[in-house]
Amino acid sequence: MTSAMDTRTPEPQAIGNPITRSAIFMVLTLAPGSDAASQVRGWCGDIAALTRSVGKRVPDGNLSCICGFGSSAWDALFGNPRPAALHPFREFGVAGRQAISTPGDILLHIRAEQMDLCFELATQLMAALGDAVVVVDEVQGFRYFDMRSIIGFVDGTENPVGRKIGDFTLVGDEDQAFAAGSYVLVQKYLHKMDAWNALTVEAQERVIGRTKLADIELDDAVKPSCSHSSLTTITKDGKEVKILRDNMPFGKPGAGEFGTYFIGYARSPEPIELMLENMFVGKPVGNYDRLLDFSTAVTGGLFFVPSADLLEELADREPEQASVTP
Repeated sequence: MTSAMDTRTPEPQAIGNPITRSAIFMVLTLAPGSDAASQVRGWCGDIAALTRSVGKRVPDGNLSCICGFGSSAWDALFGNPRPAALHPFREFGVAGRQAISTPGDILLHIRAEQMDLCFELATQLMAALGDAVVVVDEVQGFRYFDMRSIIGFVDGTENPVGRKIGDFTLVGDEDQAFAAGSYVLVQKYLHKMDAWNALTVEAQERVIGRTKLADIELDDAVKPSCSHSSLTTITKDGKEVKILRDNMPFGKPGAGEFGTYFIGYARSPEPIELMLENMFVGKPVGNYDRLLDFSTAVTGGLFFVPSADLLEELADREPEQASVTP
């Protein structure tokens, strides 16, 4: 791990890369035993090289891969020190309207302009892992027209841009051993499209808090306090705290499956968790996000994304330095 005397700035993983046309999201669990843990640690040093090798086939394909680890997996693989704010996914809500926690030790977020690049890199990464992991969720996402979600509204409008991406997503002096890392929360949502499409456009706009065609936020005088926009806007000390969303639609029209894969990066889990609490519990309690009348969260996980430098260093962590293996 980078020593306290090392003054170089760690290189983050590709969190701030532009949103691409295609993505694969994979959530993995560790297989039991020390051999599996050792294989995953060694694999950490191969991710960057595999990404470069596949990406060179299509230089303008913008291929990238972000890798994160869950709380229990960090302890099992790497031991101490550990990221200060890393903990298991926190559930919110009530039965029938709940942000649930589901198994997940490793997250892979693979992005490119072409799905073949994502597919090839996922294939190579999984081949290198072998039977050290089990895939518990895999979603292929796509860009929908002009950055629309599957429900027809533009997604990610309020993302930070430029230097503010790093300000809002990358760990800094508050946890120096993990500087340039990030926290990422993922959820897979399924939508009741028949019920949603039965609403008028005006009713949909009141649920979201923005206009559907022009993507303009509704005036506070007419925007309901239970709208998605109202409940996911977080302020601290009078300033808005942003997260970086890279959500992607997915689905199987023949099977009637229509969904959104939510993925949010932040400097701390706190703002994303506050958004979920507002959405699922309500602000005040009971004034929940009405989008949840049409959307159900079927997965949930929180992961820490180490800097690119630290990710490679973790490959050389001695097994005895890690805590109890899974």
